[in-house]
Amino acid sequence: MLLQGLLLLQLAIAQDGASRVFVGRASRLEVAARRIDTAVTIDGSLTESAWASASLLTGFSQFSPVDGRPAADSTEVLVWYSPTAIYFGIRAFAPPGTVNATLADRDKITSDDHVQIMLGTFNDQRQAFVFAVNPLGVQADGTLNEGQSVQRGSGTMGSGSGARDPADLSANFVFESKGRLTEFGYEVELRIPFKSLRYQSQDVQDWGLHVVRQVQRLGAEDSWAPARRGAASFLAQGGRLKGLRGLSRGIVLETIPSIVYKTGRECAAGPCDRVTDGPDYGLNLKWGVTNNLTLNGTVNPDFSQVEADVGALQFDPRSAVFFPERRPFFLDGIENFQVTNSLIYTRRIAQPDVSFKLTGKALGTNLAVLSAVDDKLQSRTPDPNDHPYYNILRLSRDLGEQSRLGMVYTNRMDGNDYNRVAGVDGRLVFQNLYSTSFQYAHSWSEANGRAFNAPIWNAVIQRRGRRFNLTYRLNGIDSAFRADAGFIGRRGIVGARFDHNLSWFGAKEKAIQAFTTGFALDGTWLYDAFVDGKAAQDRKMHFNENFLFKGGWSAGLSFFLESFGYDPGLYPNYYVERRTPARVDTIPFTGTPRLYNVDWVFRLDTPRFERFSANLFYIFGRDENFFEWATADIAIGTAQVVWRPTDQLRVDAQYQHQEYNRRDRTTVGLRRIPRLKVEYQASRAIFVRVVGQYDSDWVDDLRDDTRTGGALLQRRSDGTFTRLTGESNNSLRVDWLFSWQPTPGTVFFAGYGATDIGAEPMRLRNLTRRDDGIFVKLSYLYRL
Repeated sequence: MLLQGLLLLQLAIAQDGASRVFVGRASRLEVAARRIDTAVTIDGSLTESAWASASLLTGFSQFSPVDGRPAADSTEVLVWYSPTAIYFGIRAFAPPGTVNATLADRDKITSDDHVQIMLGTFNDQRQAFVFAVNPLGVQADGTLNEGQSVQRGSGTMGSGSGARDPADLSANFVFESKGRLTEFGYEVELRIPFKSLRYQSQDVQDWGLHVVRQVQRLGAEDSWAPARRGAASFLAQGGRLKGLRGLSRGIVLETIPSIVYKTGRECAAGPCDRVTDGPDYGLNLKWGVTNNLTLNGTVNPDFSQVEADVGALQFDPRSAVFFPERRPFFLDGIENFQVTNSLIYTRRIAQPDVSFKLTGKALGTNLAVLSAVDDKLQSRTPDPNDHPYYNILRLSRDLGEQSRLGMVYTNRMDGNDYNRVAGVDGRLVFQNLYSTSFQYAHSWSEANGRAFNAPIWNAVIQRRGRRFNLTYRLNGIDSAFRADAGFIGRRGIVGARFDHNLSWFGAKEKAIQAFTTGFALDGTWLYDAFVDGKAAQDRKMHFNENFLFKGGWSAGLSFFLESFGYDPGLYPNYYVERRTPARVDTIPFTGTPRLYNVDWVFRLDTPRFERFSANLFYIFGRDENFFEWATADIAIGTAQVVWRPTDQLRVDAQYQHQEYNRRDRTTVGLRRIPRLKVEYQASRAIFVRVVGQYDSDWVDDLRDDTRTGGALLQRRSDGTFTRLTGESNNSLRVDWLFSWQPTPGTVFFAGYGATDIGAEPMRLRNLTRRDDGIFVKLSYLYRL
């Protein structure tokens, strides 16, 4: 069958000549889209006659780690379309035994060899649908929206070198794929129905097209279009599918009814109480209003299948920790809600009773509207019947070839309280290397009868060259600014960063393929101090060196010189206990005016071998001890190992460590988070997952370590004082999940989760159950 397919392909090339062969290295990027009114069986074998008539993309070039070189391995991509779908056939050549391919879960193929297809269905050189497949046809999919921040939901997919914006794998689309290993490498077939896409309304249209291939054994990414690293846009360097006509989506209507049953125990105090919820019914609705606009609605959605957040270390207690959106209803079309400073953060809508959203693009304008009624338990008012209401609007308009202008409006209403935010933002690209972006927004709020308003603003200038890059960033957030439908890590500050990077590239046979040295100046002001022209509170100077080695190894080394000014807002009502022979006295805690830091940072990433990959991040040196506002010796690190002993079993082990030691070598703070995730993929639709995470957080009795050595106290509202004594929190969380998911939307989940707490850190003994629960969920996708 393979020989027959190759003969058919050669015959077609001989008959059509060069008219249907598009060689990327020869800059033949305008692809004549071939329409074939037929259908093929998606079985991973490119032997049917339609493939012999398809357009052929070949002549790939390397993009990472060094751009411009011919690809080491040949790749051929066939493309044609029918009235209802677009088809891709991939033939990837590789030496025998060198292809990484596992039977992974959806979106978990970044450690495998894979091919990414980017379809810019609006031909705007700014955004694209991304469809990726590994050699066995396992899928990953998402969106790429260049120049916009990514709320990483299910992960990202990019070159790994920072040379282009990563694709956000949050969204899931319905498409078919099947692949197989061959004696020459691997072969994959894809069918992407037009029902799964949004596109232009013209009768005849052109689409942007990019194809990239990840070759794990080389640590390289190859691109069909000869893309260069020295450019503000990756998508703008791609090719085009020309002359698509007569596309038919048909009626796009999807309903996903669901039923969930939960039962569990809560053991916070005394005997465990049984809590049962269900059966609970929900409904998701998706309607393709037009080719380019989609309406989604949900009633009583359930998010039981969402994996628990990975424990996050907090480096600065003044800044909140960001957790990405992972819930399916909010992920569809999330790329249209992206906005600078995360002024839209859908996790603020905790458990909506009902919600709808409209997303798409029309007349060069991206549109995203969302309204939701949240559960009354999320209300902050004393009225038990109040529900928070959310209304969110995001618009962005294309300007020129790659620039854009946008606006955002959010409104959260809760009884008589409200928070409204309105803003404008934009990005201008010029000379293909430079871009500048800006944002200004204002909030108007009322809480408990008190009204206030305040601004937020941002400005960025960036140069993305092949050898020299720079980013100048200025961001200000007034202390009174509020975004109840967004995420603001820290208010009341102005941050400025000036970052410069210079790169060198080695010859093909050299051990070091790329080297980048960087220098950054970073300052943080209190907002009012910046407005008054005063000096920065925190000042940082960073020297960064990054290496890309032959075969996919990478490493980084950084040297930090920093100083932090005392922030009295972090230590409200703090006092110091002062003991004398006669009595015990208290004095206000004023803190050392400035702390000086010297840190080293080390990073190492292995290649993604067939069975193994690992990464290490480690910071050590002298840094601030925020517990006591003193200097400390720190050791902060994250280590991760991914082991794939078989094509179906994946073991992901991670350990996070955060330690602060005083000058006398006593420990003031220690947090350790080991996490183990084991997945067994029985088939492409069925997997079993077990996640265990232990979080041990210990803090010593606090004292005025910098000056007097006296115990730290905090004054209560009644005027009495309490010592800031040490505390220890140790919890173990284990979650089991069985999943059957043949297509996005059709699922059966059965899971169990339990949380235990212990008195002894890092000891799996004498644990006390805090809560546990079992859930079962069934949903089915009906698609017209």
